[in-house]
Amino acid sequence: MAGTFDGKIALVTGGATGIGLGAAQAFARAGATVVIAARRADRGEQAVLSIRNEGGKALFIQTDVAQEEQVEALVGQIMERFGRLDCAFNNAGQLIMKPLTDYTLTEWNELIATNLTGIWLGMKYQIPAMLEHGRGSIVNMASVSAVAGMSHISAYAATKGGVVSMTIAAAIEYARQGIRVNTISTGAVRTEMTDPFMSPEREAQTAAVYPIGRIGTPQDIGDAVLFLCSDASSFITGQNLMVDGGFTMQ
Repeated sequence: MAGTFDGKIALVTGGATGIGLGAAQAFARAGATVVIAARRADRGEQAVLSIRNEGGKALFIQTDVAQEEQVEALVGQIMERFGRLDCAFNNAGQLIMKPLTDYTLTEWNELIATNLTGIWLGMKYQIPAMLEHGRGSIVNMASVSAVAGMSHISAYAATKGGVVSMTIAAAIEYARQGIRVNTISTGAVRTEMTDPFMSPEREAQTAAVYPIGRIGTPQDIGDAVLFLCSDASSFITGQNLMVDGGFTMQ
């Protein structure tokens, strides 16, 4: 998709590592100027450097998506600097795995704040910015756990189910104003967030139950994000794209 996003401004939250970084790199290779938002400044600057070293355009803005004033400032800085926002991938998230009754209220609230409230806050400020030019595409990160039962991730699954439902409502509200909103639901993807739970043996076991025979990569997800933000998907909104190697089709 080289050149597909020339002149476009793309925002990726949680873009310093893992899936977010994969998507940011994909946007940059397609010609977009990428704004990476994340909490860790050191990793954010490293991500920007990796993109610039490949000839891409990127900058980092330190942001905690659970903090409204920081999300508002993030989008404000983008509009002040570039005067437009064309695409947003609301990817920032947390994962805590344990039995339902072992979650603490603090852990529950942390997951809700980042995984669900953070995406709502993103859209709250991204949509008005996109409306200034009458069009835009937003992709929100969900998970196969939103539709497929899995143990030890009940709180995480609840946040992702909320993201899917909220995205459908947002898509209906803003479709006639030129804003498309979709979700991507990923299966297992090897990232820093999943590394603590993904030993080589566990990865092999997981890959064995995926029809495609492997777990996902950040590039797999980045390519799907690009599709949903491109004109190639101009008639698609309110959808939950399963990027899961066929896992949920079984």
